Amino acid sequence: MSLSRTKPVRLGMLTPSSNTVLEPYTSAMLSALGDQVTAHFGRFRVVEISLSRASQDQFHTAPILEAAERLAEAQVDVIAWNGTSASWLGLEQDRNLCAQIEAKTGVRASSTILAYDALLRGMGVTRLGLVTPYLSEIQDRIIANFDQGGIQVVADERLEDKGNFSFATYGPAQIEGLCDTVALAQPEAIAVLCTNFRGAPIAQTFETRTGIPLLDSVSVTAAHCLALAGRDPADITGWGKVFALTSDLHGSNNKT
Repeated sequence: MSLSRTKPVRLGMLTPSSNTVLEPYTSAMLSALGDQVTAHFGRFRVVEISLSRASQDQFHTAPILEAAERLAEAQVDVIAWNGTSASWLGLEQDRNLCAQIEAKTGVRASSTILAYDALLRGMGVTRLGLVTPYLSEIQDRIIANFDQGGIQVVADERLEDKGNFSFATYGPAQIEGLCDTVALAQPEAIAVLCTNFRGAPIAQTFETRTGIPLLDSVSVTAAHCLALAGRDPADITGWGKVFALTSDLHGSNNKT
């Protein structure tokens, strides 16, 4: 593939304000593509993940749409809500949000959870492992939503943490240990579900050891956005199978 002949792509990412993981990891993933693919970020306030009224109010559409409009001014090719709130609030939350973003900006929109939905269905996953830093009140809703969609969570681990900033303080080794525990149930894939959680760096070595695809939220979002922008996600290597899996799902239309 000749990158010099390919039109540069700009990926827009809507980012929780207290997130310190997804920006550096996304940029590191895309670095192999040089100036041909760049990521650009807009923030809105997210500081707690729980079922409290204050936490749920963080996901009202007005501030998200404001951030999306500012991102669109950078003439991005795709806008993604790089967060996992729809995993407990329901897929319709993100479908409606993305429709509003597209209507407001004229830019194609998607999200982390819509990317997961497409990928898991494309892979035919029915038995999933789940690893998050979340509270049980959040995790139980996520599991119930997966179940309603025909995906059984056969094993899960959660850290009972509600502070979004603190999710980034757990190291990759700790997350790998959680994944190892979940892997004992032999799921068809493991979702490390949180865009402020350090699952991405462990994916390749974990998959080599276990043979189980590790689907990290930051990686899933980046791969999905590349495909939507017409670039082949399989050009990204060293971060696990998710980029090749997403490439296969979207087919030859994104081969450049």
